[in-house]
Amino acid sequence: MAATQKFNEQERNPLNSLDEWEDAVLERYPDPEAIASSKSTEEYRNYDNPERDTVREFYRLNHTYQTYDFVQEKRNEFLKFDKKEMPVWQAFDFLNQLVDDSDPDTDLDQFQHLLQTAEAIRADGHPDWMVLVGLMHDMGKVLCLFGEPQWAVVGDTFPVGCAYSDKVVYPEYFSNNPDFNRPEYQTPTGVYEEGCGLRNVHMSWGHDEYVYQMMKDHLPEPALYMLRYHSFYAWHREGAYGQLLDSHDRDMLKWVKLFNPYDLYSKNPVPPDWKELKPYYEDLVAKYLPRTLKF
Repeated sequence: MAATQKFNEQERNPLNSLDEWEDAVLERYPDPEAIASSKSTEEYRNYDNPERDTVREFYRLNHTYQTYDFVQEKRNEFLKFDKKEMPVWQAFDFLNQLVDDSDPDTDLDQFQHLLQTAEAIRADGHPDWMVLVGLMHDMGKVLCLFGEPQWAVVGDTFPVGCAYSDKVVYPEYFSNNPDFNRPEYQTPTGVYEEGCGLRNVHMSWGHDEYVYQMMKDHLPEPALYMLRYHSFYAWHREGAYGQLLDSHDRDMLKWVKLFNPYDLYSKNPVPPDWKELKPYYEDLVAKYLPRTLKF
């Protein structure tokens, strides 16, 4: 029996919407220009008294069940990419099934958020492959449509198989994880070697790793780092897990940090004009990606 089958509905979907996780990230890592005009920095990263209890519950489940063995199970299950195959544009329609009418903050579908991210990157004159990263970075959220619980799709990511950093949000919940009591997993390097490089480290399972594996044969290395580690805030925002990095990771960090603000701060209630943008994005997708994607 698959591990996810043992969870009840509340455990599978603690958030009212996947956007709740992203809204919480915005509070934790606010736009510096917005701090002075809205509230003090001390009022951000309010994880002792969060406005949404669902976020706390989400991370309790995430930190409890994202074990080393769970990650291996999910890699074996989903990285075969044998669930579905469809044209790229049909894949966006599939992703749009995740729209949640209960979310009061936005009525934009997933595709519109991706377009806004891509357009913000394009407007700043970045390479077209980075524009495509903006368009594709959340495609891995289709995992929810294959029955995966929210906490195994979104959320801050972290290495499994080694000691947990206190820079990961809600680190206290790691004490509930079975790996917490396995000494071989609770040293700074755990099952890895010092300086092994993040490519040799297993991250908590979610949409980052899934979309990276989907795109790894089609995009340049900086793009792949953006996809694979955009939710690894303990590394690219807090500087944790330095013992696992190699020189290549350090070189690539600037690309992850460059991408992240476009993901966080590009949301706008005004939807993009798809009719006007369609020719550009059709050409862009055709330049880099095959006609169909496997899920």
